[in-house]
Amino acid sequence: MAEPSKQEKHRAYETATFAAGCFWGVEEAFHGVKGVVSTTVGYTGGETEDPGYEQVCTGRTGHAESVEVIFDPSVVSYEELLDVFWEVHDPTTRNRQGPDIGSQYRSAIFYHDEQQKEAAEASREWLERSKQYRHPIVTEIVPASAFYPAEEYHQRYLQKRGFIRPHI
Repeated sequence: MAEPSKQEKHRAYETATFAAGCFWGVEEAFHGVKGVVSTTVGYTGGETEDPGYEQVCTGRTGHAESVEVIFDPSVVSYEELLDVFWEVHDPTTRNRQGPDIGSQYRSAIFYHDEQQKEAAEASREWLERSKQYRHPIVTEIVPASAFYPAEEYHQRYLQKRGFIRPHI
């Protein structure tokens, strides 16, 4: 049997998009998950077409720093990716993660289909009921919109600077 083409392989993959503060650490968390094929940091959820980092930093474009995750659902489920999302940030702080403040650092799940929407909502509801947090979860669950990859120097930023060892 012939090796599947790159296009055929890609058809089996799915896309998930998450915003959880500064995209550098969020990307790294997903990049290390078995079954994640690729990660790209960028901007989504705003009105400005093809924004750059400086524009997004003003908080006036409406975009969130986000990570687009391409994954193989036969290896890792969307629900498992949701678990990673909840673990890497505080979903109870509106427009803030640690020292990063502004709507571009909001907590959001950008769903790509109805199944992702339902899984995200169920996951958030379960987490709320668990009483893990003292404050309400403020994570937005909204339809995915145009995703604009960030500038090249932001891609794999922590690894490029030696803060993270390459995954083998």
